Amino acid sequence: MASIGIVNLFKQGDGDSLRFEEEGFTVKTCLVNGEPRDSAQYLKANRIDTRLPLVANYAGAMVNVSFQAVREADGAVDLYAPVFRDVEYRIAAPVDNYIEAFKRALPHGTSAVFSCNCILNFLYSELEGKTTEGMYGPVTFGEIAYQLLNQTLVFLEIK
Repeated sequence: MASIGIVNLFKQGDGDSLRFEEEGFTVKTCLVNGEPRDSAQYLKANRIDTRLPLVANYAGAMVNVSFQAVREADGAVDLYAPVFRDVEYRIAAPVDNYIEAFKRALPHGTSAVFSCNCILNFLYSELEGKTTEGMYGPVTFGEIAYQLLNQTLVFLEIK
C-alpha cells in the first residue's frame, strides 16, 4: 500500500496572531491581534525574519505559508502560497539545527522510498552537502498534488 506523509519542522511561535481579510498570494493588510496593520510595515517594524514562514493549523496539520518578498514601496507582501480568510497564522518558532530536527521529526520505522523537500528548506537551512537521513529524492518547489506545502518535506512509503 502506498502512503504519503509530511515532515514540517515549523510550529507556531508565541508571537502575534495574524489574520487576513483577503485571500491570496499577495497581502497588503493584516489583522494583528485583531487590529488592522500594513503587512509590510508590520514585518519591518517587528524585525521579522522572513525565512520563518507563517504557520496555521489546517484541520490538525501545521501548514506553512512562506514569504517571497516584502515590498515596502506599496506595503504589499508576496507569498509562495495563499493565505485564507478567518485562519489564524503566527510566525514560526525558529529551528536551531535542521538536520537534527529532521531526524527527530521523522516517524520511527519509516521506510520512505521517495521524498521531495521544498527548495526553501534547502536554501534557508543550508542543506547543501548534507543529508536528511532516510529521505531520498529531489529538492523542488513546494507544490504536491495541487496543494502548496512550503518549507515541508513530503515522503512516500510502500507498506
